[in-house]
Amino acid sequence: MKPGDNMAEKKHSAFAVLDILTAYSDEDHILTAKEIMRLLEAQYGLKIERRTLYSNLDILEQSGFKVSRYEDNGKGYFLEEKQFDKGEILLLCNALHASHFISSKQSGELIRKLLKTQSKYEAKEFQGNIYLPNSWKTSNSELMYNIRLASEAIRDHKKIRFTYMRYDRTKKLVPRRKEPYIVEPRGIVYADSRAYLIVTQSKYYDFVHYRLDRISRASLVEETSKELPAKCDPYEYARNKLFMYAGETVSVKFLCHERIMDQMIDIFGSDVFISPQDGEHFVLSVTAGKQGVIFLAQQFLDSMEILEPESLRKEFAEELEKVLASYKK
Repeated sequence: MKPGDNMAEKKHSAFAVLDILTAYSDEDHILTAKEIMRLLEAQYGLKIERRTLYSNLDILEQSGFKVSRYEDNGKGYFLEEKQFDKGEILLLCNALHASHFISSKQSGELIRKLLKTQSKYEAKEFQGNIYLPNSWKTSNSELMYNIRLASEAIRDHKKIRFTYMRYDRTKKLVPRRKEPYIVEPRGIVYADSRAYLIVTQSKYYDFVHYRLDRISRASLVEETSKELPAKCDPYEYARNKLFMYAGETVSVKFLCHERIMDQMIDIFGSDVFISPQDGEHFVLSVTAGKQGVIFLAQQFLDSMEILEPESLRKEFAEELEKVLASYKK
């Protein structure tokens, strides 16, 4: 054996010890030195002496891993600090499972990767107690590729080409049109529980948006995107698109009942402009897409009234009259 081989083997076995501690130990499942050496031989074919194990533990601690030892707890060895604690893993796994724009297969793969940072006992606990089927998930499995490609295009100021999909009457994703879309990606935002790509088109500076989970067959186009004027901000555009409805943006004042204060803060954020009206009402002032405003007013018919602009108030009242007439037939 060459002089350096022993050190190389020691470092290699240190990584194996780390894997064993990650997968088989936590504060409720403490391993003895004998158990670690048995698992090393069974899992990796590594047969090491006790002094080599102690040396490996020293290497791990020198590398920033915190290992509780026999002299600390009187029982054995476990990894005290992992990449994520239980609460963080639970939050991330729940968010992935609940995200409609990530396919079941992709979220499952990501959850499995996250659970590998925990012991097998904790992973089993998460898998057994948390997840019910999520029938709202997309069937498009190209999301991760789309995000990677769009990010590259934004970074390099390149255009992309893609097919945009929609659901047909058989609940299958089909192309919205035959011709591919060619756009200039400007930003990625997450709104209304979805991921959106904000883009411009070659002849215009106006922003439009597309759902990333509806994009298919995306590819880079070797054409440079035009330079945006400084005043054009894709993220400001997204902030004003209530429920990500496209179209005209309007400044609106709502008269709202106090009982929907929580929902308004959830939708618009804590920096939205609110002024008290009386003991039971407040005025909410926002700038948002017109169709999004109408949709919001429809959701809160019994507790929200459009005050301004008068033209939108009148238009909404006319729509309500049409709906009421249809129910009287």
